[in-house]
Amino acid sequence: MARQSTLITGAAGFIGFHLSKKLLEQNVAVVGLDNLNDYYDVNLKLARLKILKQYPNFHFVQEDLANKEGIRTVFGNDGFDHVVNLAAQAGVRYSLVNPYAYVDSNVTGFLNILEACRHRMPKHLVFASSSSVYGANGSTPFSVHDNVDHPLALYAATKKANELMAHAYSNLYHIPVTGLRFFTVYGPYGRPDMALFIFTKAILEGKPIDVYNFGKMKRDFTYIDDIVEGIVRLLPKAPEGNKQWDRQHPDPASSTSPYRLFNIGNNKSVQLMDFIGILETKLKRKATINLLPLQDGDVTETFADIADLELVTGFRPATTIDQGIENFVAWYKKYYNIA
Repeated sequence: MARQSTLITGAAGFIGFHLSKKLLEQNVAVVGLDNLNDYYDVNLKLARLKILKQYPNFHFVQEDLANKEGIRTVFGNDGFDHVVNLAAQAGVRYSLVNPYAYVDSNVTGFLNILEACRHRMPKHLVFASSSSVYGANGSTPFSVHDNVDHPLALYAATKKANELMAHAYSNLYHIPVTGLRFFTVYGPYGRPDMALFIFTKAILEGKPIDVYNFGKMKRDFTYIDDIVEGIVRLLPKAPEGNKQWDRQHPDPASSTSPYRLFNIGNNKSVQLMDFIGILETKLKRKATINLLPLQDGDVTETFADIADLELVTGFRPATTIDQGIENFVAWYKKYYNIA
C-alpha cells in the first residue's frame, strides 16, 4: 500500500465510518480495517462499508486487531502516514458481561498497533480513548490535566491502559501519538447500543425505555460531525513534546515525549430527561419511561473541558442537541423505511 495513506481501524464502526468518509471526500487514500464482529447488527456495519467502497481511494481489510501477524501484514513494508485506531470493544455495560473481549481488543489489539507503528513509523498515531476514564472524578468540567486513577468499569480501565501504553511507546520509540477522549457521540449511522438509538427504536415501537438513576443523569452529547472535524484538524498536528513539562508537577495531558491527550466533547452537559424531551418532540410521540437505579460502572454526569482542543485546532463543536437529534431521527426513519 502506498505510503501516502491513512489507516483507520474500526472503519465499519460509527466514528470510523464517518471519519473515513470525510477523508475520502478530501481525496485521502484510506485503508479501512474492521473485524465485522457481531457485538451489534453486522448489517449496519455492512451498510456503512457499502458507502465507503464507492470511493476509489478506499481499500477495506477484514482483520482483527488481536491478530499480531495480520496487523503486521496490513502495515506491510511502508506503513502509513497517519494511523487512527478507533477499533475497540465498546460499551460500559457489556464489560460487566464479557470482560475478556475488552482485553483482547482494547489491550492486546492496541499493543499490536503500537508494535506495528514502532517498526513502520507513522507521522502521527491517533487513538480513541473515552470520557469513561474520568470515572469517580467529580470535578467538572472534566479536564485532561486532572488525574484519572479511579475507573468505574473495565472498559474505562482498558482505555486508561491505552493512554499509558501509548505514552510508553511514545517515550521509547518517539512515536508522535495523540489520545482522544470522546464524549457520548451520536448521530446518523450511530451505534444501536447507544441511548439515542435504543430510545428512538423503543418509542417508535411503543415500548418503554429504561432510564437509569431515576433520570438524574447528565451527558455531554457530541454530534458525530463535530467529532470528525476535531480529528481531521488534529491529524496534521503531531505533538512534539512539551518543553515546559515539569517532573515535579507532572501534567497528565502532555509529556517531554511527543504525546498529547485531548477531550472531544460539546462542552455542554445536558439533562437526560431534557434529551428525551427533545427526542419526543422530533418523533412526535411520548415515551413510556421506566425509571431504574444507577447501573454498576455508570457515572451520573459527563462534561468536557475542550480548551486544549480549541487552542490547538481553533475548532469548537457547534451542532446543537436539537439539530443533532433531528438529523438522527431523519436518518433513522429513512434507513428503516418508517413513514
